[in-house]
Amino acid sequence: MAQFGRCSVGLVAALLLIAPSCSLKKLAVNKVGDAIASGGSTYERDDDVELVGDALPFSLKLLESLLSESPDHLGMLNATCKGFTSYAYAYVQSGDKALADPDLAAADAIRARARRLYLRALRYGLHGLDVSYPGFSSRLTADPKGAVAVAKAKDVERLYWCAAALGLAISVSKEDAAMIARVPEVEAMLDRALALDESWGEGTLHEFAITLASAKPGGGRAEELGKHYERALALSHGTRAALFITYAEAAAVPKQDARMFRDLIAKALAVDADAHEEIRLSNLVAQRRALWLRAHVADFFLDPGADDAGTGGAR
Repeated sequence: MAQFGRCSVGLVAALLLIAPSCSLKKLAVNKVGDAIASGGSTYERDDDVELVGDALPFSLKLLESLLSESPDHLGMLNATCKGFTSYAYAYVQSGDKALADPDLAAADAIRARARRLYLRALRYGLHGLDVSYPGFSSRLTADPKGAVAVAKAKDVERLYWCAAALGLAISVSKEDAAMIARVPEVEAMLDRALALDESWGEGTLHEFAITLASAKPGGGRAEELGKHYERALALSHGTRAALFITYAEAAAVPKQDARMFRDLIAKALAVDADAHEEIRLSNLVAQRRALWLRAHVADFFLDPGADDAGTGGAR
């Protein structure tokens, strides 16, 4: 989830009040931006999904306000890209309203809002890469593989969040040929990140590779999906609930293996979120979706098999 540091609104206001000149004001904003970019994540450790969801919009608007004063601050640009992507996925596309089986019009509205937020995130992320590598975003469209070749190991996180923002925007734009045509950009950024540091995020890159492979026409090859799953599982030591959900939807649903699906959902729900504080919120968000999937197995399988919703697939 988004990492906004521990700066209070009072600190921001105080710094701006004592910085009357433009140069001093920008210096103050940059100091706050540095603290936000380097601070620990209080959001990710939180155990209240709704509380964080209510707080994130204010934090994101604060970041945007600071960026209006210092538009090239790399730390804030990355935090804003990460924040909007995370908020759109956890609270809009996969939020309570999206999981409540809305009617067609409501579902379209949710997807449209999610797409706007993902593209908003992407603009901040790509601007950060443009600051480091002038012309990066333009080259990315024309020559994706060539554009990402300049990226270094320190850029892996930025590549991931840009790829995630664009990939998720494409996922909610399936009728938009122009958006679908941007898949090579996502692939190039992910492939470069994997080449630079495939262990980053304890398997996060491999988990995203599962999502991307399964989104291609015909879905990903079982061997390819399995390879990424096993590597992500090894790197994460089974601590990330989202991995099991991602693999369940990408591998079990296409081959109509309801038993495999239930087993993976059970593994997601078995993760002890409190035992891994640094990713507690991510696990809680993933487990919320796991509960919904467990209750809707029949929506995904022609033969859902035994109804073990009460046991979570446990044996």
